Amino acid sequence: MQSVLGDKKALAILLGPALLVYSLVMLVPIIWSMGYTFFSGNAISGFTFAGTENLTRLFTDPEVRTALSFTVRYAIVITVGQIVMGYLLSLMYVFILKKSSNIIRTLVFFPVVLPTVAVALLFQKMFEVAPQNGLVNSLLNGVGVESVDWFGNASSAFWVIVLMDIWRSMGFYAVLLYAGLVDIPEDMLESARLDGATGWRLIRSIVLPLSMPVLLSSIIFSINGTLKVFDSIVALTNGGPGSSTTPLTLYMFRTSFAFGDYGYGSSIALLLTLLCLIVTIFIFRSSRRDLTKD
Repeated sequence: MQSVLGDKKALAILLGPALLVYSLVMLVPIIWSMGYTFFSGNAISGFTFAGTENLTRLFTDPEVRTALSFTVRYAIVITVGQIVMGYLLSLMYVFILKKSSNIIRTLVFFPVVLPTVAVALLFQKMFEVAPQNGLVNSLLNGVGVESVDWFGNASSAFWVIVLMDIWRSMGFYAVLLYAGLVDIPEDMLESARLDGATGWRLIRSIVLPLSMPVLLSSIIFSINGTLKVFDSIVALTNGGPGSSTTPLTLYMFRTSFAFGDYGYGSSIALLLTLLCLIVTIFIFRSSRRDLTKD
């Protein structure tokens, strides 16, 4: 193995095809898209060189500020919700339900495999106010509270999206974190219990530090996925009311394909790419010390 790793020709033969495919599939489209940021127009009307006009427009466009604000707020809330709920469920699987957790794990994981559009339609029916009250408004009416137009208000629409996406994805993070918890040696947990560490103290002093690598990986998965949210919001609110629940991805899609401005759409995509890159680097740098210790 050492001789192979030290042979540059062997490394080129082994890694070359994979690097070539990766470059064609990932790097070339990114570079191509970055090139569009210097042009205006589209493939039908033709392209006109615009210099840095599209990039300058990003700083003065109020729609970009609204979409960026929603995207960051959505990513923070959903990531916290997914990781906290997933971690609590994984702790319950390991320390409370133990070997009898199979049925609960299956039920919690079930929404992950459902189509996004089906889940969005389910939540639209549950929270609808017209032509008839959905389940949520019927329950509110039952306790004397008037019906709420959940999708007619920016704040309530945001929290319905949050509820739907956390419910839909927490099963995935519960399984991911569960895989990290079951790798903790049982003799280490037993030694901690003999030393008097039980309950919250056991979790804070032993379980949480030992599960930190998989916890950080889950955070990176979650925040990068939520920054690129598109399908669930299109299916549930289509960015409304107004543009209050429009993320950067949806604004980029509309700019590029509904309004036919590929250049400015690519500039929005570049902003989103830089945002994902900065967040990932920040998380890696802040976690470097703990990972090195492990």
